[in-house]
Amino acid sequence: MTTHLTRPRATAADPAHQAFVLLRTVFTVAPIAFGLDKFANLLTDWPGYLAPWVDDLVPGTGQQAMYAVGVVEVLAGVLVAVAPRLGGWVVAAWLAGIIVNLLSTPGFYDVALRDFGLLVAAVALARLAARYAPAARTGADA
Repeated sequence: MTTHLTRPRATAADPAHQAFVLLRTVFTVAPIAFGLDKFANLLTDWPGYLAPWVDDLVPGTGQQAMYAVGVVEVLAGVLVAVAPRLGGWVVAAWLAGIIVNLLSTPGFYDVALRDFGLLVAAVALARLAARYAPAARTGADA
């Protein structure tokens, strides 16, 4: 005897679906906004967050490194919007890299702790997306 499990239908009243939509929205908008600000430095002086060893490792100036960071963040936000199952994990990995950078620079431990909370939320998004944003269908299983 075979038992087939069906996914519960997502509704506006489903708290888990609400959490998924909230996380997907935030992890789309925030990386895009912060990524774009890497080009304007309106919120802060972004190169000041770059650990000296990272600045020595990457070519160019700290601001040029922030331009590259900005591009990656914008792309990560777009990925979350279109493919949250993958995008959540990409954002979590990106945040892990940011945390390593921040922990290697004295004075940014509080920001690293905040980013750890964001990393956990990005993992929660990826896990919720497994239920609420199923993988694209291929010709074989359509």
